[in-house]
Amino acid sequence: MLKTIVNAFKTPDVRKRILYTLLLIVVFRLGCFITIPGVDTVALNEAMSSSTNGMTGLIDLISGGAFSRFSIFAMSITPYITASIVIQLLGFVIPSLERLMKEGGEEGRNKINRYTKLLTVVLALIEGIGLYLSYKSSGIFIGDGFLTGFLVVLSFMTGTALLMWLGEQITNKGIGNGISMIIFVGIISGLPAGVTMIWNLIMGTGVFSTTGLLTALGIILGAILLIAGVVFVQQAERRIPVQYSKRVVGRKMVGAQSTHIPLKLAMAGVMPIIFASSFMTFPAMIIQMFIPDIAAQSGFWAVIYNFSIATSTSAVPVGYTIANALVYLLLIVGFTFFYTYATFNPAEVSNNIKKNGGFIPGIRAGKPTAEYLAAIMSKLLWFGGIFLAVIAILPMLVRFIPNTNLAFGGTSILIVVGVALEMVQQLESLLVTRHYKGFLD
Repeated sequence: MLKTIVNAFKTPDVRKRILYTLLLIVVFRLGCFITIPGVDTVALNEAMSSSTNGMTGLIDLISGGAFSRFSIFAMSITPYITASIVIQLLGFVIPSLERLMKEGGEEGRNKINRYTKLLTVVLALIEGIGLYLSYKSSGIFIGDGFLTGFLVVLSFMTGTALLMWLGEQITNKGIGNGISMIIFVGIISGLPAGVTMIWNLIMGTGVFSTTGLLTALGIILGAILLIAGVVFVQQAERRIPVQYSKRVVGRKMVGAQSTHIPLKLAMAGVMPIIFASSFMTFPAMIIQMFIPDIAAQSGFWAVIYNFSIATSTSAVPVGYTIANALVYLLLIVGFTFFYTYATFNPAEVSNNIKKNGGFIPGIRAGKPTAEYLAAIMSKLLWFGGIFLAVIAILPMLVRFIPNTNLAFGGTSILIVVGVALEMVQQLESLLVTRHYKGFLD
């Protein structure tokens, strides 16, 4: 990986892409420290310090600390992620939207992107109004008139729109998936806090603690094993052999070729984790908009709220955490199937192989090939989805260790490692397309 990065900086075009990505990341981090107008920072610090273990803690982690500062990027990119999920789900319900996704080509993708952006703005407006109403009673705003509310909501919407634009620019002109990169940077910005927590375990009272040292070593070892497991799942693949018979292309006779179809264990990458996290926390966000003091109440909505935030806090009963973990597991597996089949269609692949005169050894071309690919994909997705879900759930147990408040959980590690691997792979592909000899040697 280090060799790939060094070679990338030696290639002018790739170096420009890397520097452009770093520039936009700096813009993102600067925006995380720009507080929206009309906020009393003293009252804000008091309000946030009393709610760092609940829903705000999870949002703050994804936004890179922007939420606790009520900066212009406080809502992070979550409205866009939610809008993407809604559009993808509607594609299975609305036939015209499904045709646009599958047969629309470049124009269809542009229309889907436009619909997603419009829905993102609408969701950002709703979420911005909800955040303003939720924190209006806590006294963090200097005024409580219409103008203050308008400025707050407009600032939130503008921040989300700017993040959406930054993500699009990183995708088109930079390195990696822009939306994933923004979430990646937001999460790793909490790494210093994690290092401080580890140090406090060992020397928290100013005196060396053997118990704290063993706990810290256990956490570090667990993180290393998690990272190794994620790398294995992300990189592992099943290669399906494909043979092509001799055929005439133009005026030339192309000889028989043998190649393969690489089917990864986690073809969907980190998206199922991001989708599942957004889906699980969405009810808590909505409830908190209408009932600001829901954490101190009881009843039906309090149960739903505690269930929704159980993966991000240890302040709720263990029963909520267990139930939340089971639902979270099912969602990750479900979104793994959903996202993979939305991007990889066995029937389409089978038809393309047949049109080009290819076949899988021992399998007839056409429908049998599609069924064979679907069966293999199903096995791989079950294994990959369950493996990712288990890795995401196991670190929840760490929260019950005294004096630990990890900035990194299983979900965070999955996202960080997955995005890092995708970024390295894109660097490698860019270097290959430019025939960089130093990399190919």
